[in-house]
Amino acid sequence: MEIALAVLAAYLIGSISFAIAVSRLMRLPDPRSYGSKNPGATNVLRTGRKTAAALTLVGDAAKGLVAVLLVQHYVPDAAPYAALAVFLGHLFPVYHGLQGGKGVATAAGVLFAIDWRIGLGTLATWFIIAAFLRYSSLAALVAAAFAPFFTVLLLGFNGYFACVLVMSALLIWRHRANIARLIAGTESRIGGKKA
Repeated sequence: MEIALAVLAAYLIGSISFAIAVSRLMRLPDPRSYGSKNPGATNVLRTGRKTAAALTLVGDAAKGLVAVLLVQHYVPDAAPYAALAVFLGHLFPVYHGLQGGKGVATAAGVLFAIDWRIGLGTLATWFIIAAFLRYSSLAALVAAAFAPFFTVLLLGFNGYFACVLVMSALLIWRHRANIARLIAGTESRIGGKKA
């Protein structure tokens, strides 16, 4: 029962969309109505409001970090399941008709909670690709591909590795439209204006 409640709580925390909440508080358009229509920090940045994008990024990452750390402390046996649950909450939020974001920032928070070295390695991978190529989606795809390798290298084959493997697969799947645009050469670069 404790494990089930911990996983449910993590999912509900993950379902909080900071892109939507911050946009409403700052009287910005709904992030699901412009650009990529993805409720995430990169799309919010298309409004030109860097503060809103930063708050979205921090909020989405923090919910992944906090949810996993809390479960690790109070119900450690449930931690790998909760790590996946908070990520699924972001992708399929109960508060927003199961239409959520792609999960990059939340996944980063989860990875830092699992092991700061995994989080740092994955984040560094994202920054390197983003800095040189200026595509947030491509950076996320490459980072997602590397995350399971960092996890197995540091922790071995365990529950966390299974969680990260599933998260990475889902993150790549959520970027399938971006993959098509990258191939077509029509993907928006970081810092581009909203449509």
